[in-house]
Amino acid sequence: MTTFLPNLDYVHKQQSQQNQELNFSADDYSLLTDLYQLTMAACYTGEGIEERRASFELSVRRLPEGFGYLIAMGLTQALEYLAKFRFNASQIAALQATGIFAHASDRFWSLLAQGKFTGDVWAVPEGTAVFANQPLLRVEAPLWQAQLVETYLLNTINYQTLIATKAARLRDVAGEEATLLEFGTRRAFSPQAALWAARAALAGGLDSTSNVLAALQLGEKPSGTMAHALVMALSAIEGTEEQAFSAFHRYFPGAPLLIDTYDTVAAAQRLSEKVNSGEMQLTGVRLDSGDLVTLSKQVRSLLPGVPIFASGDLDEWEIARLKAAGAQIDGYGLGTRLVTGSPVNGVYKLVDIDGIPVMKQSSGKVTYPGRKQIFRSFTGGKVKADRLGLLDEIPLEEEPLLQLVVQEGERVQPLESLATIRQRTAASVASLPEQTRHLDHPVAVQVEISQGLRVLTEETKKRTAEAQGKVGAPASGDLNFSRQRTQR
Repeated sequence: MTTFLPNLDYVHKQQSQQNQELNFSADDYSLLTDLYQLTMAACYTGEGIEERRASFELSVRRLPEGFGYLIAMGLTQALEYLAKFRFNASQIAALQATGIFAHASDRFWSLLAQGKFTGDVWAVPEGTAVFANQPLLRVEAPLWQAQLVETYLLNTINYQTLIATKAARLRDVAGEEATLLEFGTRRAFSPQAALWAARAALAGGLDSTSNVLAALQLGEKPSGTMAHALVMALSAIEGTEEQAFSAFHRYFPGAPLLIDTYDTVAAAQRLSEKVNSGEMQLTGVRLDSGDLVTLSKQVRSLLPGVPIFASGDLDEWEIARLKAAGAQIDGYGLGTRLVTGSPVNGVYKLVDIDGIPVMKQSSGKVTYPGRKQIFRSFTGGKVKADRLGLLDEIPLEEEPLLQLVVQEGERVQPLESLATIRQRTAASVASLPEQTRHLDHPVAVQVEISQGLRVLTEETKKRTAEAQGKVGAPASGDLNFSRQRTQR
């Protein structure tokens, strides 16, 4: 077997000079993981079981507070990661130099050096509405591969699913006619998160993003207005707010203007005079503070033909409040509350190893065993119920949601456009019952557990109990085999 000795120059450089920049590229994907993924893979290899076929499913134990559904997102980045998953010699040398793997077998290092992802992936298409305890994705691969990819898959799918869901809810509340802009880059948890948030927001139903890099990479046109700084700087130097607006329009004719730096109504009055006299064309004004209901009505009376945009820590509940109060607002800029908030607590759990169904039985964290499928039924174009069953069960006038997207390491479905995913999101939300779309006390779609999955779960519990030397199956209140209703 080949032994990979540390590259001493590389190791010395790493020890003497930290990379404080902490950026990463596709070449770094393999190391962007939790340590225990690598230590477990080393253990599997030492025990000679690293190539056993394993199935892991990624699901969400419970919906975030106040959510009646989730919109699955992040699959595109997950599959790109799997396609580029590799370890190079320098990375292996760096791992060896830590001393943590001193007792790992030579086979482990050979595996990392030569390995790539060769498994299958089943997933629900991006933009699909899903509920608690339903697999968004399943990885079927050699055990060491399926284990190592857990961290990255959870990272991208959890975060993008959260943002896409919030975007879909914002669109649902604001209505199809409203313009929704993603402004969250400065509040996202990292530069990488900002790019993912922009993509997920667009796929979830927003119209555009202010993130220039994300927009251009996605083939979209970035959108934005101006900041108070420009108004203050030019007003101080050139004399007035009106002169600041005129200066901006010299370079960006007709562009929307931010009018609440000083006196919102006074600014609207001055702009009204210019618009009415034909001296100025104006495609919009933005309000970022104050009583948006009152101000929007006043601005509308002064600028009846000019779209009004609002921003400033808005979310779906605030938009609903503004609409109910009769605010005259045509579009919204969404930032902080879109790209942050209650996390999606997705988990990635082993459900089958070498053809043996397995399940976690920890209190409050019980999982269903075996490779599963989601069967969705409709009535009158609306989702009637979901049935969680085993992969080989026959649909009963239902639509199976999980699709094979990667086979033996190769994609078997083409990359979907952002427009396609956005359309699927809109259709998914429209198909949900009204009570599931409510902002207050939503009721998730019923999820039935199939008879086959029920039987397999009881058999697995019994087999596990017997293997542990216990009499009978362990009592557990975590799994309810009647119809499950995820209500928050």
